[in-house]
Amino acid sequence: MRQQILNSKGDPVRLTKQEAFRAKALQGQFDREIKNALPGAERNNALGYEIDITSLTALLKSVTEQKFYTIPFADYLPVVVGEGAWATEITKYRDFSVGDSFDSGILNTGANHSGLAEVDSAVDAISTPVINWAKSISWSFMDMQMASRSGNWDIVSSKEKSRKRNWDLGIQEIAFWGAPDLTNVAGLLTLSNVTSNTTLITKKISSMTAAEFQAFLAGLLEAYRANAVRTAMPTHFIIPEADYNGLATSVDETYPLKSRLERLLESMRLMTQNPNFAVKPCSYADKATNAAISGLNKNRYVLLNYDEDSLRLDIPVDYTNTLQNTINGFHFQNVGYGQFTGVQTYRPKEILYFDWA
Repeated sequence: MRQQILNSKGDPVRLTKQEAFRAKALQGQFDREIKNALPGAERNNALGYEIDITSLTALLKSVTEQKFYTIPFADYLPVVVGEGAWATEITKYRDFSVGDSFDSGILNTGANHSGLAEVDSAVDAISTPVINWAKSISWSFMDMQMASRSGNWDIVSSKEKSRKRNWDLGIQEIAFWGAPDLTNVAGLLTLSNVTSNTTLITKKISSMTAAEFQAFLAGLLEAYRANAVRTAMPTHFIIPEADYNGLATSVDETYPLKSRLERLLESMRLMTQNPNFAVKPCSYADKATNAAISGLNKNRYVLLNYDEDSLRLDIPVDYTNTLQNTINGFHFQNVGYGQFTGVQTYRPKEILYFDWA
């Protein structure tokens, strides 16, 4: 039974609507403070769906989600999805021409030609291990009922988004860094059979003097062509993002006609005769980002030929999830799964690193 409050004359105290509203809010605040102050009292979970509200609280319909660094890695290297599903490894053959020089086939019509020079072919194979991946999510009937009281948050959808995001970000890191703890699972920036040039770029391109920038432009394509034995032209130049973001500066501030990025693109598109030549920023290539990755810890620039016969990342089974299921009608669970490989190079000379620490 509630105790009635009386005034000095013995008459009951009656609160106005506004006074009753304020008293109720204050009482709720007091109850929460007592609850949190008592030893062993139940506290609200900072990452749970039990959130304190008052009658003056307005709940917004939209939910702000956590953000992560994302990059469309298929724009940086070939990615093949769905080929070789459920295999344990993916093998690609490489064909080689074998024979003496062209001159060895020149005939002397006055001599006996019973033994002609021959040309042959040889083949080898490169195998890439396929990695299996799976994670589950689970929830209970009570979880769904309590979460539904918020009116704007779906616990099952949230868990599924979290798992899918875990897959997406993981494959993204595999594409650039690989998996250092796994054998033969390298990324675009950690390929062991790719040559590293440490003389052409020794500082940020965005901080080069006009003379240094001109020398860089003059040597960039030639360094690649020499490395590829004149057999290929590059299509993509990947730059650490911290450097790329400064390329809006002019080559010469005395005559600020074009930015460094414009001159770089113009030069490479002209010399490669490829109007689609691309310059791409990549935070994974920044030393500040990759310092903790074993074997890298440097600013790495990459010049490459975007061709599946040169390099590729395979995703034999793309992210898929099973139907939710329950044994007792109270606990529910399902599994998300997929398969992936590291980045494999079939023509490593068509990729060239430029490094400086």
